Amino acid sequence: MKTLAVGIVASLCFAWSASGKPEAGTRWLLAQDGGIEWGTADGDALAPHMDHIEMSGRQVSLILAYGVDESGALQLNRHLVWPMLRTIPNDTHASLQQDFPQDASVSVLSSSGAKIAEHPVQFHLRGLLTVISRTPNNLEIVRTILPCTDKPAAVENCVIRNIGGTPCTILLTQKPAEIHTDPAKGVYGEYVLNALYQGPEKAELPPGDSVSCSVVYSGRKTADPPLALNPADEMEMRNAYVNGLWSALVFECPDPVLSRAFDFAKIRAAESIFATKGGLMHGPGGGAYYAAIWANDQAEYSGPFFPFLGDEGGNEAALNAYRHFARFMNPEYKPIPSSIIAEGTDIWNGAGDRGDAAMIAYGAARFAMARGDRAMAKELWPLITWCLEYCQRHTNRDGVVESDCDELERRFPAGKANLCTASLNYDALRSAVWLGRDLGEPEQELANYTQRAEALRRAIEKHFGEKMDGFETYRYYKGNRDLRAWICIPLTMGIFDRRDGTIAALFSPRLWTEDGLATQSGEKTFWDRATLYGMRGAFCAADTERAQAYFQAYSSRRLLGDHVPYPVEAWPEGNQRHLSAESALYCRVVTEGLFGIRPTGLRTFECLPRLPRSWDAIALKNIRAFGRSFDLKVNRTAEKVQLTVTFENKDLLCTPLDANQAVEIRIPE
Repeated sequence: MKTLAVGIVASLCFAWSASGKPEAGTRWLLAQDGGIEWGTADGDALAPHMDHIEMSGRQVSLILAYGVDESGALQLNRHLVWPMLRTIPNDTHASLQQDFPQDASVSVLSSSGAKIAEHPVQFHLRGLLTVISRTPNNLEIVRTILPCTDKPAAVENCVIRNIGGTPCTILLTQKPAEIHTDPAKGVYGEYVLNALYQGPEKAELPPGDSVSCSVVYSGRKTADPPLALNPADEMEMRNAYVNGLWSALVFECPDPVLSRAFDFAKIRAAESIFATKGGLMHGPGGGAYYAAIWANDQAEYSGPFFPFLGDEGGNEAALNAYRHFARFMNPEYKPIPSSIIAEGTDIWNGAGDRGDAAMIAYGAARFAMARGDRAMAKELWPLITWCLEYCQRHTNRDGVVESDCDELERRFPAGKANLCTASLNYDALRSAVWLGRDLGEPEQELANYTQRAEALRRAIEKHFGEKMDGFETYRYYKGNRDLRAWICIPLTMGIFDRRDGTIAALFSPRLWTEDGLATQSGEKTFWDRATLYGMRGAFCAADTERAQAYFQAYSSRRLLGDHVPYPVEAWPEGNQRHLSAESALYCRVVTEGLFGIRPTGLRTFECLPRLPRSWDAIALKNIRAFGRSFDLKVNRTAEKVQLTVTFENKDLLCTPLDANQAVEIRIPE
């Protein structure tokens, strides 16, 4: 196995960037193969630090805690989740889970049977985790840990190499584990969990020689046969999957941290999809949310992104999510459930109406247009219009939509009507007009949506517009007296009436923290989803230089800091879990914020890119939306910023840009 290149880390808090300058607050470096690495140039053992990452396949999710303890020794704990091995009660959190601690891994012993101390010198991430360690007797141990792409298992592959000048003999062992669960606690009865070693028990290693072995961590129903797999093949399949995502929707810009963070976000956004009895279902993850969908995470956040990535699993899972929600349309216009759980067999609605109809209408309309499939859009049209009618029936005297709470489910107050739901409803109405025209829907119906959108925009200004803490921005709900992170959301919907005051408030010390936007001024709690909406909104509102600076700082912290490499859910709740849809929101900062892409039909979109002054060019390549694959390039000429659209290796459009005027682009049939 080829040894991975090792970067230079000056200390725990300062790393050398690609530009050669030390960056405060970073631990990891950009690796030459497109990944990131934490290590030392001279191979010295690393200082103590622990982190965790989630990686997923179709039938398993692996939350891997890894790092170095006070003695410099390697620490690994594998927390496996099997979303389709359901437990009782079969609720939101009923995915079977199991820890496999350090002793479940391969142990390397001397010929006398003494355990050999293993000190990491490098950790490397690129869709899987590779750890390079050294031992006092001149062994190099390389461990690569990954989830299987399509099997209910995770794999740890090990290569032990003699890097000394004399032969050595080693013993290889692992504490085997077979766990039988209580059949009374499983939907399908008893489950069998295994940690099984594959490899030799002893190896004679001349200088330069190596030996390979593996451990497979698996789960199954008792009635199913034991899992048979080749660990090397599984690693090859995982790498092929990651490489496929790497080559789709390629973001090029002068800042390598942003391009790399975008690549990583594509992985997390797309991998957390599970093959349930209800079809492919995109799940947030985090050790809590699997084989289930939510109106915010799946319908609003990730669904509109997947057509741009073009990943088949992502597109199928998004469509399945909208189809599941559509099952609950009803003539009485009772709320659609916030969450459909347990592989699609049950619902959770504990928070009541969170504005879910607005979330679904917004996401389904944008997804339908970006997907570019007329038959699919026709199928989703009734869901979109039902949700819009639901919102209309819950519009109050002030002209804004009422709901029981918002997507934070009463963690913070949201009043009877909140800014987020109203803004989502506004955007959904606009999308319905564009989509409806392409589908040939009655012009009278579309004119009604246009009028409602215009009235709602005025109502948003009148009902929510407020001077808060000295900023001309929005109150989140009637009676709200503290600045809230979600004041950013009108900007992402093209409402710039309070642009200056809102952006000033977002990036002021009242809301901005080292981890992004605080949920509420004066609080330490943060949710990355609001931060990502905020930065997207700043780009959309043409505050490009400030948006770029904050986006770069946030990206560097998430990709190269102490908890890497993806956007997170929240803190203190959830211990900054790597929930999947947040990574989709990260990518949308680029596609919708920096490049200003806004679907306006099955083959059309508006594009108003924002090119920072210090950059000469940006590009999005292999965009797979609107039924085709095409590229966008924005470059600075002597006089203007120019947009080039390339389709089938030919320039479809090449035009100078007006800073305040979007370009309408039509992709050929």
